[in-house]
Amino acid sequence: MYMLAYVLLYSYATSMRAEPAVVTVPISRLTVKFALQAAQAALAYCRAKGFEVAVTVVDRGGQPQVVLRDTLAMDLTLSISRKKAYTAMTFGRPTSELVTNYVAKALQHEPSLLFAGGGVPIRSMGSIIGGIGVSGTSTAQMDERCALAGATAIHLELELRDP
Repeated sequence: MYMLAYVLLYSYATSMRAEPAVVTVPISRLTVKFALQAAQAALAYCRAKGFEVAVTVVDRGGQPQVVLRDTLAMDLTLSISRKKAYTAMTFGRPTSELVTNYVAKALQHEPSLLFAGGGVPIRSMGSIIGGIGVSGTSTAQMDERCALAGATAIHLELELRDP
């Protein structure tokens, strides 16, 4: 009887040692170099269309990594671009796709979110690593085109990176 208990306990202890517990996970992060490139590309696209805007790039935790405001862009565009970037990163979808979403209706009073076109997630190797938001053009669709120009400007380099 004791021998059987010992064998069972030994085999259980051996199996527990075979698979060490994972205590950390690798997380891809957007470098400031690429965050700045994305923001500058979005700003340049908007300028070429005749708009002065604010652009915010947030990291995967939703914190601003790069914020640019053109000379004549209104102060209000800063908080709006941040909320759009945060919302796109959080939901992993362009904010224009969320406008009529039932979740948007339920969360419309959450102060950190904004369900209006102008934000897109930034991905690398299939994972969301940030978001970019633009505010200050004449329409939400144009804000989103500017944000997409920023995300697209760094997309190829992010996809070719080692995980």
